[in-house]
Amino acid sequence: MTSSSAHIHYDVVSVQEADPLIADSLLAELPAMNAAADTRELAELLITLSGRARALCAHRLPPPVQGLAVMRDLGIVLGSIKRHGTEPLDVVPELTPLLLALGRQTDLVPRDTVQHYTSWNPPGARRRTYTDDEQETWLQDSVSHVFPDLSASLSISETLVDLDPRDTRFAANARLLARTVHSMLEAIDSVTARVSPIFFAQEMRPYFEEITVDGTEYLGPAAAQVPLWLVDLCLWASDRNADAYGSFLSESLQYALPDWRDFHGRHHHRPSLVTRLSNLMMADPRRTSPALIESAKAVGDLLRTLKTFRGRHITIAKKAYAEDVRLYENGSGGAPIALLQEILDLTRENENLIRSRHRPAPRAAGAA
Repeated sequence: MTSSSAHIHYDVVSVQEADPLIADSLLAELPAMNAAADTRELAELLITLSGRARALCAHRLPPPVQGLAVMRDLGIVLGSIKRHGTEPLDVVPELTPLLLALGRQTDLVPRDTVQHYTSWNPPGARRRTYTDDEQETWLQDSVSHVFPDLSASLSISETLVDLDPRDTRFAANARLLARTVHSMLEAIDSVTARVSPIFFAQEMRPYFEEITVDGTEYLGPAAAQVPLWLVDLCLWASDRNADAYGSFLSESLQYALPDWRDFHGRHHHRPSLVTRLSNLMMADPRRTSPALIESAKAVGDLLRTLKTFRGRHITIAKKAYAEDVRLYENGSGGAPIALLQEILDLTRENENLIRSRHRPAPRAAGAA
């Protein structure tokens, strides 16, 4: 994929508007098929859409924007078939080469991701859903609404990485980053208020199971695929991480957009902002740089925002994955509750470190 075509992932409206498989009316019936667990109708729907997709791509793949829409519409049926107990490509094995080709064309995994299910999903009457429960639309909207802010947060993080924390622009950019990350708090509050943990755990979670494509298992759409973890990477996780979260990030990388993967490649070996700030504060015990102190305060506030989000996330996750509620041990992104706790603990630990560093230095004995 060229650098110019990489921008198709942010051409959200064009992907939403695309209906290359003429699937609007067919997919409107999907919630009823799922509610009835009508596996025969689901299989026929997949066979129909598979036939249309292969005809569309018989001579050459459509433009990438349409390729994303094709994967979106195939993906929600693939997830539905799996939810009712059948490996979907056992129904249409001839679809495998096309999924692989669409994955290569759009530089993504060969199945649908959280972007297909949320941001690239049409709004209104054309919205693709597994169920007809409005709680599902609230779940989709909570992710769609954070996509622009979190995408922008990566540009801000990149600016911060290149700035000296003693530069007066550093604190302003850190506060700007905190505002973009704050959208995650709004999203988790929306989910907490409108989506019951039982609905997510028992109705929605089964649709996000992994499917096998050409011998490899790929996870379904998962909120964990949004790029908040790349903010963590720049902020503290590049050099202050623990093994479990580090392994999870490495395994999740394949579900990221191409420029998010490039971002990871540029930054995962660089010193984190927390490390750079901490070292500078240690080297300046008399706190002679007001700009450095403001930078530390701003990063501390940013970490507090992330800590609050992590705390609320783990609260709702514990309810959805309680023993008497859950159907699965792990979240749709593959993370167990213990990993969420580890991320919360690491965020808190780094916040405490930064706040301890920018406290006023003790006065020397005898000072006026």
